[in-house]
Amino acid sequence: MWGFLAAQPVLLLALLVLIGSTVGSIRIAGAYLGPAAVLFAALALTAGAATQGVELQIPETLGNFGLVLFTYAVGVASGPSFFGSLRQGWPTILSSVGCLAGTALVGGVAGWALGLPAPVTAGAFAGALTNTPALAAAGQIAGDAEAPALAYSITYLWGVIGLLLAAAWALKRPQAGEGAALQLERRTIRVDRSDGPTVAEALERYAGQVVFSRIGRGGGDVVVATPARHLRQGDLVSVIGPEPQLDRVTAELGHVSGQDLTGDRSQLDYARVTLSRTALVGSRLVDLELNERFGAQVSRVRRGDVDLIAAPGLVVYSGDRLRVIAPRQQMKSVRSYLGDSERGFSDINPVGLALGLTVGVLLGLVHWPLPGGGLSLGSAAGTLIAGLVCGRLGRIGPVVTSMATSAAHTLSSLGMLVFLAYAGTKAGAGFTAAVSSELGWRVALLGGLITSTAALALLAAGRWLHRTPWPQLAGQLGGAQTQPAVLAFANTRSNFDTRVGLGYALVYPAAMMAKIVLAQLLVILG
Repeated sequence: MWGFLAAQPVLLLALLVLIGSTVGSIRIAGAYLGPAAVLFAALALTAGAATQGVELQIPETLGNFGLVLFTYAVGVASGPSFFGSLRQGWPTILSSVGCLAGTALVGGVAGWALGLPAPVTAGAFAGALTNTPALAAAGQIAGDAEAPALAYSITYLWGVIGLLLAAAWALKRPQAGEGAALQLERRTIRVDRSDGPTVAEALERYAGQVVFSRIGRGGGDVVVATPARHLRQGDLVSVIGPEPQLDRVTAELGHVSGQDLTGDRSQLDYARVTLSRTALVGSRLVDLELNERFGAQVSRVRRGDVDLIAAPGLVVYSGDRLRVIAPRQQMKSVRSYLGDSERGFSDINPVGLALGLTVGVLLGLVHWPLPGGGLSLGSAAGTLIAGLVCGRLGRIGPVVTSMATSAAHTLSSLGMLVFLAYAGTKAGAGFTAAVSSELGWRVALLGGLITSTAALALLAAGRWLHRTPWPQLAGQLGGAQTQPAVLAFANTRSNFDTRVGLGYALVYPAAMMAKIVLAQLLVILG
């Protein structure tokens, strides 16, 4: 059997993904290994084959392709939220990167004290912080993928468990005085003001925080709340936004009404419409001219699993689902104009994908001189940067560079599985000997130290330096660890508090980049 698998690398890859994904989906106390189980499956099968004198191996080219596919897709999906959060979130991003740099310093010193080779220390750093691209970068710069992969496999498990425990501890902290979760809500307000402000004037103080969707008037008329419409005393206004902002708008306009304007669809209709028309991808909502063309209004935009306020300057991407309010007779035209095709969810945009991968790989080849010989970003970091930029831009001239969030997540998952299978087969032959040797306990000790140092530093910086709410801090732990299992765990434990996802998205791209560079520095300076 081993000889047959060795001669069929595609079959071997499929089998490893099947076994690993099955084991990785098993939940214990709400936690699960996830894709990392593919690595352990590859280690186990490769080690078993080695005892029979057979070498199982996924081709290196296939493994590297999986890696760049993963990092580029992560960048594309994260680009809009990452650049959008830089203005207010840069102190948190900077401190998170500082915590990771401090952790790398501690790991480097401890690895030297334990007598570990630099590639092994770098692999332990990547595993303890559960970062696959950092493992690849360490292997590339060291010219030896096996030693880092062995250390990665030994330290990965505690890397997941340690941050899960840290997130669980954060979510058990008191929440008093930290504000409500920023869930989007809808409220009907009866206008008491008599000065007749326009919708645009009423929203002037709340730019990007709330949106007016409908106005109900005497006689039962319900109209779209376009910017030029005046709010008259006695009007009913449907407003969408976070609860704190809704309270402020209510106090300024009038009082809460028990009437629901959304139930009457005799004049206005509403629907989720998928943006799939290529010519509109990367446009701002205001540039879609839905009001001018159809008398329509967008109240919110759903991207992935997150609802966003439909601010005029919000840039929309392929696969975004726009909640549109429009006159009944215009809804069909709105759907046609925006595309509303299921391809918006699944189109990988091959031209933009190929362009981004090409630019990213070339960027990764650029050599940056540093003491000790310098380094290259590597294909993982290069494609991540290219993905972030392409995801944020949306399009470059006629070329669309973004892709639907669901398509990006699918590609990133596929790429991660392929690379983990490759890394596991690369290290599997010597795994048993390494774990049982003196090297094994030293690597495990180093990994535990790195994971614990990172968790404590991130918790301390979040609370003492930034006063970050605990749910958001739990998300930041997952983002800094670049670990979806921590995000899933924190979401479940917090009843899907939106601050968890916000914290994760805020630090994830920068943490990914930092760990790729730090792993290479550990090899160069070790």
